[in-house]
Amino acid sequence: MDNFHALFSFMPRFAHLIFDLDGTLVDTKADLAAATNFMLSALELPTLTIAQVERLVGEGARVLVEHALGPQRAHLVSRGFALFIEYYTAHLLDQTQPYAGIVELLAAAHGQGIALSVLTNKPESPSRAILIGLGLVDFFGTLIGGDTLPMRKPDPQGVRYLQQLTGIDLAATLLIGDSRIDVETGRAAGVTTCGVTWGFDAEGMRACAPQFVVDSPAQLAGLVLSPVFCSPSP
Repeated sequence: MDNFHALFSFMPRFAHLIFDLDGTLVDTKADLAAATNFMLSALELPTLTIAQVERLVGEGARVLVEHALGPQRAHLVSRGFALFIEYYTAHLLDQTQPYAGIVELLAAAHGQGIALSVLTNKPESPSRAILIGLGLVDFFGTLIGGDTLPMRKPDPQGVRYLQQLTGIDLAATLLIGDSRIDVETGRAAGVTTCGVTWGFDAEGMRACAPQFVVDSPAQLAGLVLSPVFCSPSP
């Protein structure tokens, strides 16, 4: 019996992994900061540091622009957003890269037959361009951006839509992200959440108390991948 079981992998802990994009799969902060500062410079306003822009990421590009301009400049948001998108569309892969260990994690999860999806508040078009440009798009069955559906995170609509597409029970789904918005989304949808500490909002993520917190893609792999056992050599 032991040899029989040794021929097979244990079943993975989760059958469906839903990933946030910015701050979870890919480090986009330098390119987002460059686009933000292009917009601010064009409007003859003071620019921001990368760390300052990083704190504004998570609720979509328009909200990033709103926060960068501040409430006293609400009348500039439409123009600012157009400037931001124009620049970012042309430069979204200048410095953006997957976090170390992410490609290996995705390849292993894909190889074990785990369904992989992306749920982000970044608009769908630049999100897809990033996944294509970095060679990640084929790992994912579905990408939902901030403008794909009528509602975006933390509304649970995206998770529920992914559940319908995959047919995988919510109890077998893990939502992985770096921010409070991701944890709130998972909680609203009734799925298990895992926070990652290498992203843009580790403090906010921890304050929302996800079921799991990991400090590296290797730790995440230990959580979501099944151990593989080989039969003993004859």
